[in-house]
Amino acid sequence: MRLPRPRRRLLSALLVLPVLALVAGCGPKTTQWSAPSSPSASPGRGQAASPTPTASPNPFDGKTPRFDPAPPPEPINLAGGPTAPLLSSIPTTQKVAFLTIDDGWIKKPEAIALLKASGVPVSLFLLSPAAKENPAFFKELVANGATIQAHTVNHLSMPSLSYERQKQEICGSADELGKLFGTRPTLFRPPFGDYNQNTLRAAHDCGMKAVLYWKQTVDKGKVRYQGEWGKMQPGDIVLMHFREAYVDDFTAALNAMKANGLTPALLENYIP
Repeated sequence: MRLPRPRRRLLSALLVLPVLALVAGCGPKTTQWSAPSSPSASPGRGQAASPTPTASPNPFDGKTPRFDPAPPPEPINLAGGPTAPLLSSIPTTQKVAFLTIDDGWIKKPEAIALLKASGVPVSLFLLSPAAKENPAFFKELVANGATIQAHTVNHLSMPSLSYERQKQEICGSADELGKLFGTRPTLFRPPFGDYNQNTLRAAHDCGMKAVLYWKQTVDKGKVRYQGEWGKMQPGDIVLMHFREAYVDDFTAALNAMKANGLTPALLENYIP
């Protein structure tokens, strides 16, 4: 039986709709397979793309003096004997100076960025309890050019102590620092710069190659000179501390070296 023309048109339309739905993707998604996306694939619908991580700018870039590379080191000769030698400078004609930093209780986060920006080597004379409080802080400094040496356990004036008690302070500090950082110190600085013959003997018996003094000190951004004001000589050892004015002190020390035509060098490279 032939249907009237309007009913034939309606039936044709009803037969075509399911086909169009499949073609348009409205039906079950079984017609095409695609590999699952990896974690690094493009984000899905409604998902924001993760920003590409970028390194934060170093706030100290361009704010410290630039130096030529240090010359190849010329290690000095150390006298043998039952005591460790005392050094306030390194006897050298090379135009180098040495920055040393004591204690370690005040750990300014700027110290790490500042060392990275400057690119200079420094020697840290640490109290072992201060280092143990946050070894990760000092490991980051080591990763950027610092070395670690000994500065006692309790920061006592050494001449007030017996030989045995001094030995406990020096050996105890060196042993603990060696455990924390993997390398046992070979240099020692007495607190306040106070020492006697027992200090030098105890340092030697604890395996220290030398006891370190200094020529210049830096505090609150001011360099204090032992000799002629403003003059720093090749081989001079400069002392500063981990203090609140760390950034000012560090910068002042480098500016003084630059003004005297000296390049910061690694102290340990000159002590065999």
